Amino acid sequence: MGHNLNIAHIGAGHWGKNIVRNLHELGCLKVVCDSKPDTLETFRKQYPDADFTRNVKDVLSDAAVDAVTIATPAATHYSLVREALNAGKDVFVEKPLALKPEEGEDLAELARKQNRILMVGHILRYHPAIEEIKELIDDGALGRVGYCYSNRLNLGKVRKEENILWSFAPHDISVLIHLMNGPPDEVNASGEVILQPGIHDVTLTVLKWSSGVMAHIYVSWLHPFKEHRFVVVGDKAMLVFDDTKETEKLLLYDRGVDFISGEPVKRDGAMQNIEYENKEPLKIELEHFLNCAENRQQPKTDAHEALAVLRVLTQAQTALTDAKQGVRVQEHRDYYLHPTSVVDPGAKVGEGTKIWHFSHIMSGAEIGEKCSLGQNVFVANNVRIGRNVKIQNNVSVYEGVILEDDCFCGPSMVFTNVKNPRSAVPRNTADDYLKTLVKKGATLGANCTVVCGVTIGKHAFVAAGAVVTQDVQPYALSAGVPAKQIGWMCTCGFRLPKSTGQLTCHECGKEYNLKNGGRLEPV
Repeated sequence: MGHNLNIAHIGAGHWGKNIVRNLHELGCLKVVCDSKPDTLETFRKQYPDADFTRNVKDVLSDAAVDAVTIATPAATHYSLVREALNAGKDVFVEKPLALKPEEGEDLAELARKQNRILMVGHILRYHPAIEEIKELIDDGALGRVGYCYSNRLNLGKVRKEENILWSFAPHDISVLIHLMNGPPDEVNASGEVILQPGIHDVTLTVLKWSSGVMAHIYVSWLHPFKEHRFVVVGDKAMLVFDDTKETEKLLLYDRGVDFISGEPVKRDGAMQNIEYENKEPLKIELEHFLNCAENRQQPKTDAHEALAVLRVLTQAQTALTDAKQGVRVQEHRDYYLHPTSVVDPGAKVGEGTKIWHFSHIMSGAEIGEKCSLGQNVFVANNVRIGRNVKIQNNVSVYEGVILEDDCFCGPSMVFTNVKNPRSAVPRNTADDYLKTLVKKGATLGANCTVVCGVTIGKHAFVAAGAVVTQDVQPYALSAGVPAKQIGWMCTCGFRLPKSTGQLTCHECGKEYNLKNGGRLEPV
């Protein structure tokens, strides 16, 4: 096939046999090395013109061997590659390059010092379809890419020496680094150990780039059928590569969502089959290695590229094994709950509500829709909180308090629920607690105190630091210790000008009438 190199292959098992076949077809196979005599005997019958040995040292000491290809268990890659480089051989090794980034860095530096070619078998990078995808992205055919996902699933060979992440995911990580022109800025992963202790059988890796692109890599060897699907979603078009199909493996869809006059409109255009060269990726990959060895050129998947993949794998593995990744699953899914907070069983929380750090909602509490509870908020049993209520940091809402819709509780403001507390005299029944009612739209300023048994009128405004000991009229502005009314407030939150008749808000223009008896009512 035009190559004058003599290649020795080490490890002729499940995948190694395919490398041996291709090297023979390329006219470069000189030696097959494997630890199992039966395997060697089988290959001896298939390739009688090759040499065979069980001893790696025989291969590395053979001056006639120009380069080696390695397809052994991942745990052996570092030591075998190091021996081969020190023996002056160019090396092609199946993924991963090593199991630790520092080992990969050591091999990369050794290859540089020895002036040897070191290439890693990230085979998907050599698939003709991937090069078509790269061209389509770079030419702008997909527009701005926002999301990619890969499903690499099979009921396949379950390994004991490595988990599914290290077995299946390196191919897609390599491709995504290639397509996105660099490694991701954020890596996370989750998975499940099912068959063997400590070995994940299913993983989902999430990659994020600072450009805004997100990618999911879902891998499993416990899937009822084979699925190799890679999807790229752009704002102009979407692309699907399905390597398990017989025909039309690479399809470009003119589909997406366009915004017309500010409204999202679905676009469901035509589908286009993208043709590409039908050639075995492994053969392309090995030909590339041979060309690089002959011409002393760096491979596409050299040690530098392999190190980038290895670092992502290591970050994903750390996420899998980090105990902090285990986050409690809540029974409600229609509101946000920070992992440090607790909602006791039986509490009712409305859709769209957000509960932030270190907060605790007790079982008898009811919270309406689209509320926001800041850091370190406590909500006791039998508290009723309406819709769109904002409770800032460090507020405790004790039993007996009712907050109607649109109320605001400033940082560190205080509610009480017993007027005559004594530590030595228990007062912890519903009869002991005095009701505090905060009507719709009222604002309670930072560090104010509301003594129990009062009613805060609708749209009233209690100033910061005030101490409320009696009812506050609707729209009243109260301040001081004890709090006294000092003016009137508009529903928009601005103080109304002083007047004995009609009051008009300078900010929003809303008008109010001051009635006999000192009541303010909107016009």
